[in-house]
Amino acid sequence: MSSAPALRTSPDFSTPFSRRFGLRLPLVQGPMAGGPTTPALVAAVSNAGGLGFLAGAALAPEKIASEVAAIRALTGKPFGVNLFVLDPAHPDEATVRRALDAIDPVAAQHGLPPGEALARYAPDFRAQLDTVIELRVPVVSFTFGLLPKADVARLQAAGSYVMGTATHVAEALAWRDAGVDAIVAQGAEAGGHRGTFIGEAPHALVGTMALVPQLVDAVEAASLPVLAAGGIMDGRGIVAALALGAQGVQMGTAFLGCAESAIPADWKARLRGSTDTATSVTRAITGRHARGIRNPLMQQLEARPETVAPYPVQNALTQPLRQRAARENDGDYLSLWSGQGAPLSRTREAGLGAAQIVAALDAESRALLGKLLGERPGERPGERPGKLSHDA
Repeated sequence: MSSAPALRTSPDFSTPFSRRFGLRLPLVQGPMAGGPTTPALVAAVSNAGGLGFLAGAALAPEKIASEVAAIRALTGKPFGVNLFVLDPAHPDEATVRRALDAIDPVAAQHGLPPGEALARYAPDFRAQLDTVIELRVPVVSFTFGLLPKADVARLQAAGSYVMGTATHVAEALAWRDAGVDAIVAQGAEAGGHRGTFIGEAPHALVGTMALVPQLVDAVEAASLPVLAAGGIMDGRGIVAALALGAQGVQMGTAFLGCAESAIPADWKARLRGSTDTATSVTRAITGRHARGIRNPLMQQLEARPETVAPYPVQNALTQPLRQRAARENDGDYLSLWSGQGAPLSRTREAGLGAAQIVAALDAESRALLGKLLGERPGERPGERPGKLSHDA
């Protein structure tokens, strides 16, 4: 078994990944679909020295284009867009009817009419892909499935850096073979949808601490950077991820409650009040396994698991109910996606901005690394030998 990449002294707390994009610290803001990742949030993170990321999976191609334009108006720094790799959904009538038999009674409690089959259950993935290629987005990441090698090459020819999400070793190897530039290692602690596309999702709930070094070892020969995601909320998590061999971290929940996040106030309040055992992984809300804070919506839909349609059908059929909850600021019927690290969030302090979070993470990571290396109080990390950074 190989070890983590060699480490050397460096004054800038950098890795090849962070140097490629000129980052202040090796941090990617996790793309979070459903409203959190606004252009203001993406730009704020990028301007502060991280890599901001737009969640584009639920957006029509024209909306992706307008959001990217808004981001570019706010920052000249690199940023990314995330998409879900999806085939068009053509559910049979029985699947839709079965799902609505469970959803409609819950919706009726809130004055909503019965649901019905839809002409389309998700934006056209191929059109989304063509859009990000045309826009020449600096970084594009993918979740839910494996992008064909030819499409990876198209993105790279347009100047995009391509990342694939893996929840276990076989998926990382599949992404390697597809030719991507980096792997996002999504640990079981991560909030939101699971990226598993090989095997059963419940079997792929590998914790970040175990997952990252295994993926690092698996793709070492290809020199692919691995980014750690899941449960990383502060400088301790960043330093630990780098020690495991990651070249950076992807942090979503850490930014979920910040000032620029567009989630409803009740969702932010529940994040601030969450505990280490507050979340569960469920497929009842969207048809795909995802981690979120337990609430009546999750519990009521889980009561009839046999009715749950696959993603994106279930996701689209429960959307009117969740949209009503967002309008009414009703956290009982929102999909409260959140990682297990939420109790460690800095956004328990209401109103904290994304740039403040990046600055605090940077300072905390450097201070912790200095402490571990025995630097004297008041001494800046890197002022004497001992500062650690991944070799190129």
